[in-house]
Amino acid sequence: MHLIKEQYGRLIHEEALRLGFDDVGFSPAQELVEDRERLKKWLDNGHNAGMGYMANHFEKRLNPALLVEGACSVVTLLKNYYPADDKLSRNEPKISRYAYGKDYHDLIRTKLTNLFDFIRANIEPGLIGRGFVDSAPVLERSIAANAGLGWIGKNSLLIHRKMGSYVFIAELIINLELPYNQQTQNDGCGGCTRCVDSCPTHAIIEGRQVDANRCISYLTIENKGEIPSEFKGMMAGWVFGCDICQEVCPWNRKAKSTSEPDFMPSKALLDMDSEKWQQLTPDYFSILFRGSPIKRAKYSGLMRNLMFVKSS
Repeated sequence: MHLIKEQYGRLIHEEALRLGFDDVGFSPAQELVEDRERLKKWLDNGHNAGMGYMANHFEKRLNPALLVEGACSVVTLLKNYYPADDKLSRNEPKISRYAYGKDYHDLIRTKLTNLFDFIRANIEPGLIGRGFVDSAPVLERSIAANAGLGWIGKNSLLIHRKMGSYVFIAELIINLELPYNQQTQNDGCGGCTRCVDSCPTHAIIEGRQVDANRCISYLTIENKGEIPSEFKGMMAGWVFGCDICQEVCPWNRKAKSTSEPDFMPSKALLDMDSEKWQQLTPDYFSILFRGSPIKRAKYSGLMRNLMFVKSS
């Protein structure tokens, strides 16, 4: 049985890479015992800010087996999104690198479906499962770490030893036993505190967590109200998301560019200058960001961010 599981693992790994994923790992679908107190404390302290949905489905967040009946395994997949040309994050107004191109949810969801179909056609005809890309109460970083794909850094992000932290994480939770990772990766952060020290709003807190109330990414994307005046002069030019804690991380020094063309920015976006940003209309916003993660902030949210940064 062990040899069969190893063979299944190799087949899935090879197909995942063929489909365009950059790494894959396997872990048992079971309760994340060590995360229970950490998650509870984070929620009790209100560090989820206005993201009330983070308090929903507490038990499911801690146990992926509760999301799929009969689940045995979690297949965790990583997709590198680091852009070769990152001037949109260097020049104000700044955009987080993950949002340069098309919405990653759609692209990765298609790849997940294709991988699921491959497993059902070539390994287990009775396969049952679900795929997730930020679409369910899943502690994806902890699961990825359990799968041997990295460790959770002091900025709360998964850090992969070769790719760094500029990666999207996706999961297939399925009723198929696989060869699970048996080794926990060593913490590569050591005594480094660059991410903590570089956060202009002091959002990175103890326990490798982030206080969303102070996080620029939250303030410019999920936040539906006005940006608190206390953050005047602290936004560092970011109008959609923030990559500061990733930019200073030594593990991202050798980050390689993504091979995914859909993650590249359009020429129209690259051509945006300060004047064009200020003159952006709702109609052109819809054209410029069609199929983009930036539509999540909506026109009103992006203009709020632009005005706040400009007035800082």
